[in-house]
Order: sequence, then C-alpha cells, then structure tokens
Amino acid sequence: MGFPSESKLKKVRRKLARVQGTRMLSPHASPLERFRWDICQKFVIYKQKNDLTVDEMAKLLGTDKAKVSKILRHRIESFSTDRLLTMLQIIYPETKLRVA
Repeated sequence: MGFPSESKLKKVRRKLARVQGTRMLSPHASPLERFRWDICQKFVIYKQKNDLTVDEMAKLLGTDKAKVSKILRHRIESFSTDRLLTMLQIIYPETKLRVA
C-alpha cells in the first residue's frame, strides 16, 4: 500500500476543511467551562456505551440532531449549564450536584 495520490489528498483536504471536530478544553478554561465540558463528555460516554446514533440520542433527549451533535463535539458555548444538566438528567436520572 503506497502513499495516496495528490488528487486523493486534495479531495480529503477539501472534505476535512468543512468538518468541525471536537473542541478541546483550553488549559486556561474557567471552572464553569471545565464543568460544562465534563457534562458534554458524559453524553459522549453514554452514546458510546449504549451504541446509539445521533438520531437515537436526539429522540431520547427530546431535541434535534444538530443540538446533540454540538453537545457531542463539546460546543459548550451553545448551551447554558442549566440546559446541559436538564438533558443529562434524562440519561442519568440519579445525577446529583455537589459544590466542593
């Protein structure tokens, strides 16, 4: 198996230019940003453990695919903490909050 041709590489680069990947957490993130990022991570883990599609997650959470996709890609600026917690309690009803 050799290295891909230049035309194949260009095709892949064009495709990747349109993709929005998972956001990483800044090393300088605030405690609230870290908290919200961790909540999003819980959704990713739940989806993987239960082998669900984005459509299935959207139905379960009572929202649309686009919002679930944003959560799974850690687009924390798109959601309030309250909204994330409300949806989290749908998949993890035993969720409890503690302030340390």
